[in-house]
Amino acid sequence: MSDAARILDAARQRGAAQGLPYTGAVTPAEAQLLLTSLPNARLVDVRTHAEWAFVGVVPGAELIEWKRYPGMAPNPDFLTQLRAVVDPESVVLFLCRSGARSHDAAQLAAAHGFATALNVLEGFEGDKDGEQHRGHLNGWKAAGLPWVQG
Repeated sequence: MSDAARILDAARQRGAAQGLPYTGAVTPAEAQLLLTSLPNARLVDVRTHAEWAFVGVVPGAELIEWKRYPGMAPNPDFLTQLRAVVDPESVVLFLCRSGARSHDAAQLAAAHGFATALNVLEGFEGDKDGEQHRGHLNGWKAAGLPWVQG
């Protein structure tokens, strides 16, 4: 079994154990391995324009706001924008700041026919540390995975 197949199996097991309404969940390191191993895998960053600009982005990620900045109103065009850049049969990994908005995006995608919708646990910045700062305990950045300043 390939590394990608093992990760997808583990993601499905996590999804079943947690009763997720989509395929499953992966760690940031697992997400990166899927992105480099599977030609059809796509990363969709659902944070806001402000977060992309001021916090950073993963190179090659599709950028689709789940909620629109500055008012944080839901993006009514999310599914249309998603379908324009991602094949519903591909592996699609959703990423946000900490894993909450990406959970919601994965749920919506799965409900609308995306076959392998995965949430990236911990998100881009991860949990807050003891000083209430993100980006150090866990998440994409803390794992040392590729990202660039916006």
